[in-house]
Amino acid sequence: MDEITIGLWTSGAMLAMVVLGMRVAFAAGLAGFAGLVWLRWNGFDYDPARLGKAVEISAKIAGQVPHSKVSAQELSLIPTFILIGYLAYYAKLTTALFEAAKRWIAWVPGGLAVSTVFATAGFAAVSGASVATAAVFARIAIPEMLKIGYNKQFAAGVVAAGGTLASLIPPSAILVIYAIIVEQNVGMLLLAGFIPGAFSAVVYGGLIIGIALIWKNVGPPVSGFTWKERFAALPPALPIVAVVVIIIFFVYNPFGDAWGTPTEGGAVGAFIVFLMALYRGMRWGQLKEALIETAKLTVMIFTIIWGVLIYVRFLGFADLPGAFSDWITSLTISPMLILICILLAYAVLGMFMDAIGMLLLTLPVVYPAVMALNGGETVSAAESTFGMSGPMCAIWFGILVVKMAEFCLITPPIGLNCFVVAGVRDDLSVQDVFKGVTPFFIADGITIALLVAFPSIVLWLPSLA
Repeated sequence: MDEITIGLWTSGAMLAMVVLGMRVAFAAGLAGFAGLVWLRWNGFDYDPARLGKAVEISAKIAGQVPHSKVSAQELSLIPTFILIGYLAYYAKLTTALFEAAKRWIAWVPGGLAVSTVFATAGFAAVSGASVATAAVFARIAIPEMLKIGYNKQFAAGVVAAGGTLASLIPPSAILVIYAIIVEQNVGMLLLAGFIPGAFSAVVYGGLIIGIALIWKNVGPPVSGFTWKERFAALPPALPIVAVVVIIIFFVYNPFGDAWGTPTEGGAVGAFIVFLMALYRGMRWGQLKEALIETAKLTVMIFTIIWGVLIYVRFLGFADLPGAFSDWITSLTISPMLILICILLAYAVLGMFMDAIGMLLLTLPVVYPAVMALNGGETVSAAESTFGMSGPMCAIWFGILVVKMAEFCLITPPIGLNCFVVAGVRDDLSVQDVFKGVTPFFIADGITIALLVAFPSIVLWLPSLA
């Protein structure tokens, strides 16, 4: 049996395990190890006496993955970004941010929901975890919306959808993982996420205003705040602005050299939010809870990375990425149509897998194919298919894929943000939240279409750097 066939059978078995309910980390790790054994034993012509040797060699190959890949300095960004989000919650920065957004924006139709979206976007700028963002604002924003008569399903949908913005707006754990897998510059990808993330928030806000104008009882506006009250709400939210500015200057300083690496920026940001949390009365129990939750989420992400990278190592030996790239480039249909089909495939796959696992499993195969469609990793903009150089195409595709991962966080039946919101609120079922997020599928579809049609939305900031 040839190596490609072994790769296809093993990949099919892994997907079957995921669909049947096995965790992505364990399904990928098991499939990757079994595939390595199969490949090696196939090389020994299935000699029963050499099966043990095939297992020994495969165990050595798989055993090197956790340390060699997870010890990469760039991955240290992930726990610091997650810690910033939890510390910001205990520093009451989330409450201050929501209050400021409410006083300035809530007067428009659907204003409290629009305020929630922009508050989640602001919080996303200091937190790399969509789940944490959804959980925090389910506690803060939903009671406020229900108090003035919002439909509870719609209120829950706003929070679940708004929480997805943390996947795109830096600091983003998923963007860091993408950069590690495809070996691209972390700082450039984080920089590229700012405008598309803000653009997504604006599209969400426009959708909410449109819904509120059509159905008057969905989101009544909130008025009565004086200008003095509005300006008084700004100072408590300024620490979040300070952290965002620090991270930007560590990634890209428009006035000179960057202040340091993105990793150092994340560490400094976490320290500043920690000091602010202490100043605002954070107790030992709250600090302990923030550290434990950060550790739990970090371990979950790293476990997925370990398992999937064993599978990725197997894919390399089976040469499945190369075969897929050759097949994609041999197709006679439009490259842009192929790209759209790939994005649609992500939408379907995201119904059955979590975002991080989905990207880790698919990128080793899909990314080389997309780069080949554009003309290769070193192609110039003038000679490329999509009108951008190889490095810029890697950034553009990364933002598109992460936006698809955002979309998958709210799609049934796996949509993780919907389960988180329902878990925080006893008065909401998962079905309520899924019904509430339905309109936001339209907003995400519009955003993705515009990012595909106008790559400059993604590439303008990276091009300046």
